[in-house]
Amino acid sequence: MRGINLRHGLMSALIATMSTTAFSAASHAAELIALVGGNVIDVESGKTIKNATVLIEDERISQIGARNDVSIPDGAEVVEMTGKYLAPGLINMHTHFTLVLPGTQAMALQHETEAEMAYRAAENARKSLLAGTTTVRTPGEDKHVSLALNKAIKMGYEIGPRIFSAGIPVTPTGGHSGDLVLNGVDGPTEVAKHVRRQILAGATWIKLMSTRGLADPHGAIASSDLTVEEMTKAVEIAHGHGAKVTAHCSNKTAALQALEAGVDSFEHGYFFDEETYRAMKKADAWYIPTIVVSQKGAMEFFEKIGSPQWYLDRAAQVGEQHWKSLQTAIKMGVNIAMGSDQFPYEPNEGTVASIRETELYVEAGMTPAQALRTATLNPARLLGADKDVGSLKAGKYADILVLTENPLEDIRALRTLGMVLKGGEVVRNDWAQ
Repeated sequence: MRGINLRHGLMSALIATMSTTAFSAASHAAELIALVGGNVIDVESGKTIKNATVLIEDERISQIGARNDVSIPDGAEVVEMTGKYLAPGLINMHTHFTLVLPGTQAMALQHETEAEMAYRAAENARKSLLAGTTTVRTPGEDKHVSLALNKAIKMGYEIGPRIFSAGIPVTPTGGHSGDLVLNGVDGPTEVAKHVRRQILAGATWIKLMSTRGLADPHGAIASSDLTVEEMTKAVEIAHGHGAKVTAHCSNKTAALQALEAGVDSFEHGYFFDEETYRAMKKADAWYIPTIVVSQKGAMEFFEKIGSPQWYLDRAAQVGEQHWKSLQTAIKMGVNIAMGSDQFPYEPNEGTVASIRETELYVEAGMTPAQALRTATLNPARLLGADKDVGSLKAGKYADILVLTENPLEDIRALRTLGMVLKGGEVVRNDWAQ
């Protein structure tokens, strides 16, 4: 594969799917690739460009349009895509590659070293890319692992999605964390120092733990942990450096306080209501639902990893209200960007978490076109990266999913994924001969 430098420890799984294909062998030397005859999904218009040609030069799309309208330069590698559907790579706005949840998994990892954590994160990133998620935001990670991993991916030492990181979250003493936080970040002065440290480390987002969460054995999800003054200081410092701020937020009271402070987006929103969403719309804020964490597929996952009964009960208790919150947000036209809070590749009700999250948006009231935009173009806009990713347009990275069915007709067509390209490189090809 052109331009990919894989560590030997991760190489075998990809070689099995790619090294024998004519596509990958030829593309190693090719500077131009033409994907011809496929049907290109235009997520901006909600329409399909039939019998199209996508011309890729290096990492980006140089031309795209109907087959007869795009001239293929001499020497370009021509790849037949007739009958296939080409969609943008999925963008997952809420995943943690170092995630550890309560249960037997946490016990097994309780003595994990930082080096072991980094290797685990790299494997989770690799699997996520192969499952069709080409860009992620990591809203809070341990030890700045996602920042280091993003550098390794850019340098070709690992393969994985493009990563936008929030560094280490702002968590007050006793606030939301996998473990009880005894020495959190308290008061505007400590918050300012913490935010500056994350930006210095390379974070482009700041994460505020404004409420408790499902994984907390202590405190109430309906609590509010950060003060308006603390959040305002975080926003002031972050925005001054061009970074955005998101809030882990479960309830209306905390959300309204965060909006007063100027927060840009909200995660989960288990107990959000119409008043919350009216305020969010007025502020042009965004909602990342992570609906899969409280629905049937997550219960299966939690049981698989040996989650304790209190955790299963807590997740089940919020599931119905979480679903109503999502339905209300869709009905009211709130800005929504897809995020799963599970590994994007994690099995979930017959597919993977990124895809199942997107399917649930349709079940909650979106059209397939709206849901597909929520998983591609919308998050790109929230990231400020829509000049590079989020749709298949000339000038953008060639992050492409190849499907056998049309997701604009049925969002479950995402389950027919058979090929993944990131920056014009084939990283997965199920149709290899």
